[in-house]
Order: sequence, then C-alpha cells, then structure tokens
Amino acid sequence: MNSLLDRPVPTAAATLTLRRGAARVLIDNWTGASTVPSRTLYPHQWSWDSAFIAIGLRHLSVRRAQQELESLLAGQWADGRIPHILFNPALPHDAYFPSPDFWQSSNAGRAAGAPSAPETSGIVQPPVHALAAWLVHQADVGESRRRGFLARVYPRLAAWHDYLLTRRDLGGGGLAAVVHPWEPGMDNSPCWDRPLQRVTPTPPDAFQRADLDHGHPADRPTDLDYGRYVRLATDYREAGYDDREARHGFAVEDPCFNALLIVSELALAGMAQDLGATAAPHATRAEELTHRLVTRLWDDTAGLFRARDLGSDALVDERSVTGLIPLIVPHLPPDVVRRLRETLDGPHFSAPATRLVPSYDLTGHAFDPKRYWRGPAWFNTAWLIHRGLSTHGLKEGADRLRQGVLAEAGRSEFAEYVDPTTGAARGTRHFSWTAALTLDLLCADPKELTP
Repeated sequence: MNSLLDRPVPTAAATLTLRRGAARVLIDNWTGASTVPSRTLYPHQWSWDSAFIAIGLRHLSVRRAQQELESLLAGQWADGRIPHILFNPALPHDAYFPSPDFWQSSNAGRAAGAPSAPETSGIVQPPVHALAAWLVHQADVGESRRRGFLARVYPRLAAWHDYLLTRRDLGGGGLAAVVHPWEPGMDNSPCWDRPLQRVTPTPPDAFQRADLDHGHPADRPTDLDYGRYVRLATDYREAGYDDREARHGFAVEDPCFNALLIVSELALAGMAQDLGATAAPHATRAEELTHRLVTRLWDDTAGLFRARDLGSDALVDERSVTGLIPLIVPHLPPDVVRRLRETLDGPHFSAPATRLVPSYDLTGHAFDPKRYWRGPAWFNTAWLIHRGLSTHGLKEGADRLRQGVLAEAGRSEFAEYVDPTTGAARGTRHFSWTAALTLDLLCADPKELTP
C-alpha cells in the first residue's frame, strides 16, 4: 500500500501534498480487514464511516475499497440490518463504551438474526452503503466483475433496504424511522432534544464513558444525554432488538437518513441493471420515497426538511444540516431545490470562518460551535451537500464547497469537524472519513453525479 503514495498524478504541489496526507491517514487507520474512524476515539468499525471510507479508498485501491464494504457486510443480521458497529475482538472491552458486553448481540439479538461472530451493536446508521458500493464498482468495472463484487453485495444491500422499509416504517407513512439518536449519525443534534425528554436517563454512575478519555467534555454529549442514550439502547436490547416487540421511547423520521435511502435505491437500480436484473422496482421505490419525503418532512416556510417526531407526530422545530442533505436526491421538485439553495446561502447556515456548513442553525437557541453535532461543521455532510449541488447543476455553490472541504481538511490535519465561527479544528485528528472524502473531491469523475 505504501506505493500508493508514490503514484504520479498531474497536479499542483499543494494538491499532491493533500492527496499524500489523506492517503497516509487511510493507510495508518487500516486494521488489515477494515478502517477505523480513529485510532483513539473510535477503535472499531463503524457503519456509515466505512461507506464514506470506501468512497475515498476506491481512488487508492479498488480491491481495498471492496474489502472495506465486504468486511462490514460480514456483520449483517439475518433480518437485513447492518449494525452501526462491528467490534474488533482483539481490543479490550473498555476501549469503547457501549462495549460488546453491553450490546450482547450474539445472545440478545439471536432471535433477530444477529451473527454469532463478530459481536456488533444492535442499532443502525444511515444507509449510504449502496451508493458507496456503486461508486466503488464504477471506479474499476472490470475488476469488480472479475471478483463478482456486485453479485455478492447487491442481495445483502437489497435486504438492508427491505429491513428499513418494513420493520422501520414505524410511522406508517412509508419512511424509515430511527429509534436511537446514534442511528441518524448526528448523535447529539438539538433535533433530538424534545423527543429525548420522554426518555428516563440511566444514572451516570451506572456506566463508564470511554469517549471522555480521548475527547474534551466541552466537545462531547453531556452525561444527561448519554444517560438517555444508554437507556434507549438497554430497552432495545431487552426487547431482543425486535422492532415489532420493542416499545420505542424514541422514534423519528430523519431527512438525511431517508434521503440517503433514496439515493441508495437508485444505486441498487444501477446494480440490478448491471447484473442483468430489472432496475424498475428500485427506481419506483426511489420515486415513491421522494414523494413521501417531500410530503411528510418538507417545511416550505423554513426552506428545509424537518425531522418528524413520531411520538407526537409533529415536525421538530429545529433547523439542522439534516434538513439540507436531501438536496442529494435527484428528482426533487424545482421549488424545493431553489428554497434549499436559498437556505444554504442564508444567515442560518453561512458560517463566518469556513465555507463548510454548520451542523445546526447559527442563530438557533441551542447552537454551540464546539459541542458534537450542535454546531460544528463536518466534512461528510459537506460532501453530501456538494454532491447535491452538483446533482442539480448548481456548479458555483458546489465548487465553493469543494474548495472549502479541501482547504479545511488540509489546514486541520483531517480533523473530525471544525468550529464554524473560528475555523478551529475540533474532535479527533487524522479522521478517516475526512481523509477519504478529501481524496474523493480531489479525484472523482464529475460524470458520476449524473442521476
């Protein structure tokens, strides 16, 4: 893999330095079968992290990008879910909390189809995997076909989507619901504050957090929030991770989660066609999901999508980056695209110190420029919005955001996220998806953005 750093590329010296730095992060965080998000704070394999990592790895090694996704799918449950963490058995349990002995997947999840090994969590993360697999396939179609990559991953990814659209249609409106704040990936967003108020927290002396060993308390969720996270995960485990039996204290339809499901359905359509099957069911499902997304979650007055709290069946009155990411959906109504662009460029999301997009409304009551998902600007959400802008032909905005990602990634040493008010690097450094998505924006073929 070291030879990857020495491949000649026709680019300016600064760009080559950035490319080498990003490649080095991914090499250093490779474990032999997959890539950890961070050697310190996140020492196992995370679900949507691996999807983003594969998108970048395809520019270095298509084989390794395929392996990244195949490693993740090895932990898929029989009911179709892809768990949000696959645990490395070589690490001690106190390397991360909640640990394998908390989730007890092979025992508590047996009836739901959890594998006997590896041990996993019982919850999920956003379904960006099919999009990642399709991009990896397109990076070297010949290699993909020689290895039968699509033939292996397509049925697994189709089962994953089936799980989300059957077991997780908790609101009856045809969208997938999340049942834990960790599932939409934006763990500590103010969007979850009101739904979480119904959850009785586990006392802080009943568990030992590991994230504070590597992250500053001012950056991380509070003990009260963590207590609610633990309570929800405990209740789900005690219900055998069965969505039909569990009494979900938290259930939300998230815009980003469902937008990625739509885009990934379109990726499954491409896979099906490549494999000689019919693409129509996936294309039809994507069209139906787009209609439901707009009908159930669009707020035209605010100019963005809102999360829907299924406990009250009401839209959550918070402006978050999750409401902008549906720009990635290719067949949105033109008025929705126009309003999203206006919101993106308006006072709520135009950060003063970076061209990235803050994770929460800069003028919002809960804005915190340092605390996890309550204001900081993230690189994966910027990549998704960049892809959305490009999809809709909004080249000027896409180019500006691309330049922002490249500038901030290099300056911050591939930080997990940055403070949107100062540009200061926050969270852990040498973060894998930051490096991977930087590589993608340096190298990706614009033709891939064509719907």
